[in-house]
Amino acid sequence: MKRDNLVLAAIGVLLLAGCVFLAIDDPTTFFTQVAAGIALGAVYSLVSLGFVVVYRATGVVNFAQVGLVLFGAFFTQNVYVTWGWPFWPSVLASIVVTGLLAVLIERVAMRRMTGRPLFYAILLSIAIFLVFFSLVTTIWIGFEGSTLHSPWFGGGTHTFGDVAVLDVDIATIVAGAAVLLVFFGLFRFTKMGLAMRATAIDQEAALAQGIRVPRVIAASWAIAGVVAVVTGVMLGSGAEPKVGLSAAGISTVALAALPAMVLGGLDSPGGAVVGGLMIGLSYELFLGYQDQYFSALGVSFANVMPYLVMIIVLMVRPWGLFGTRDVRRV
Repeated sequence: MKRDNLVLAAIGVLLLAGCVFLAIDDPTTFFTQVAAGIALGAVYSLVSLGFVVVYRATGVVNFAQVGLVLFGAFFTQNVYVTWGWPFWPSVLASIVVTGLLAVLIERVAMRRMTGRPLFYAILLSIAIFLVFFSLVTTIWIGFEGSTLHSPWFGGGTHTFGDVAVLDVDIATIVAGAAVLLVFFGLFRFTKMGLAMRATAIDQEAALAQGIRVPRVIAASWAIAGVVAVVTGVMLGSGAEPKVGLSAAGISTVALAALPAMVLGGLDSPGGAVVGGLMIGLSYELFLGYQDQYFSALGVSFANVMPYLVMIIVLMVRPWGLFGTRDVRRV
């Protein structure tokens, strides 16, 4: 255990030294990439949080979350553009519909997997994601390639010294922080949060204490649906990595959040945040300096960085940075 911590500390010191060198060498480029990395990390953190909240309640890595992110983005655009609603009522309508849809999926499909091998539940969640992808690309094909233009986010930039940051990235960071604070407040200081923590530890013990576990699991899915809408709106509005309303692009970004979830720990909400920020920063920093220092690795190697960072950490801590270590006596 101590050896693992020493290895992680050594890696952290090396990375910090590299960041200091880059900041001194070219502060503008460095802090521009850091700002983009934090914005992207906020998106990854939100997606990871949606994965974690369902995993803690059910033990299932829920790939249907990617489909909910897709649906949330395109349904918001449909309400906003096609139906002509104001922006915030459109987002609210999408939150309500997507949250109810998430609960319906849990009740009709995923609950039937109770008592069966987890592998079956994971396969079912993948199938649900593929159904969402097909529906979105069929029903809302006209929105493909567009951007969810919002008067609240704007298309301009704010300048901090020599560092220019897009308005939508600032909004992403603020919205991500707000959602995370609300979630942690709910999780730590409410009866539902206590019930969710008890269910995550032991479902049978929670039932014995009078906790309605099916209701808690449904609430977890509803929260995952709400988080999915916020994430989808940010991605659809052109936040990092600027995919807009692209079904393939949003799906790729959402799936790329899996390394953040694994890196932070499958059952740790705090780990989801830290893992998301680490993955976002590593991607953007490598992307910004790829031509200067890593051109021999190819133009798209930045896409590999999240998985490379995940592998390095898991080689030292297989349960993630903040995950629960599974100890069994034999």
